Amino acid sequence: MRFMIVVCLMGFAGQAAMSQIVTFEEHDGRLDILVDGAAFAAYVYQDNEILRPYFCNVQASNGVQVTRTHPPDPEADKDNTDHATFHPGIWLAFGDLGGADFWRMKARVRHLRFEQSPESGATGTFTVVNVYETLDTPPTLLCEETCTYTITTVQDTRWLFVDSRFRALDTDIAFGDQEEMGLGVRLATPLTVRHGSGEIVNSEGGVNEKGTWGQQADWCAYSGVVNGNRVGMMLMSDPANFRRSWFHNRDYGLMVANPFGKKSMTAPKERTVPPDATPLPQDERFTLGYAVCVFTAPGEQHPDYDTLYATYMAHIE
Repeated sequence: MRFMIVVCLMGFAGQAAMSQIVTFEEHDGRLDILVDGAAFAAYVYQDNEILRPYFCNVQASNGVQVTRTHPPDPEADKDNTDHATFHPGIWLAFGDLGGADFWRMKARVRHLRFEQSPESGATGTFTVVNVYETLDTPPTLLCEETCTYTITTVQDTRWLFVDSRFRALDTDIAFGDQEEMGLGVRLATPLTVRHGSGEIVNSEGGVNEKGTWGQQADWCAYSGVVNGNRVGMMLMSDPANFRRSWFHNRDYGLMVANPFGKKSMTAPKERTVPPDATPLPQDERFTLGYAVCVFTAPGEQHPDYDTLYATYMAHIE
């Protein structure tokens, strides 16, 4: 199996001839990702406060920032500065992996090395190796993750492909059952339901937190209108995953695709329902697939989400 995150903008299909140049600027613990010299995102792999890799300050092709400013701005994000370290932009994290909490930074995802150094071009790519470990001295090493990130652009389309493979190190471990598990995004404050013009919709017809939280879906989209254009992010799960994702969505700007939280998302108060566990045996590889689509659309009209989902399905076939 494989783990894939896709970050895209509308209009990818049939536009290969219009590709732009992806470049990287290397800094201590961070890669700035540029498209034809304009900022797209930063990939941060060493941070004294956030003990796991993440993407932050992600921008759409029109320059509108779609993830909350990192760190949150006291004025621009007034009344919406919660969980500044837990929700930096786009991240993969697990509140319970091998009994350790990587969501709340009670354990560390440590960058070991670049397996492949950043390579610029019409397609940009790099590969990292991470180790999941406790904060003990010495730490207990739980599992290793190898991630290949590939970024390519076509006109207003920006895709980030991530192929990630997990393997347990010294013993069998398991993914636990919590709300805080999986691929998460934190929307920019003007795009949220509570603090801006935002709206959440899903593939099942649900709307906003009340209609989408704890529901399984092929995709959820979270967007708002800024400067006369709808801008947002669409989060999808690969049908090849071991289980369809539930969504941990909040009107304040959080959206998480979580295939692990069987009890926590469906029967959190039922004492007779035991927590679920997803094994990660030492001698096997575990993979997942996701997609995040960052889109723009003119006016207040939503994009054709079914078409975007079909684009993702065509890519992974």
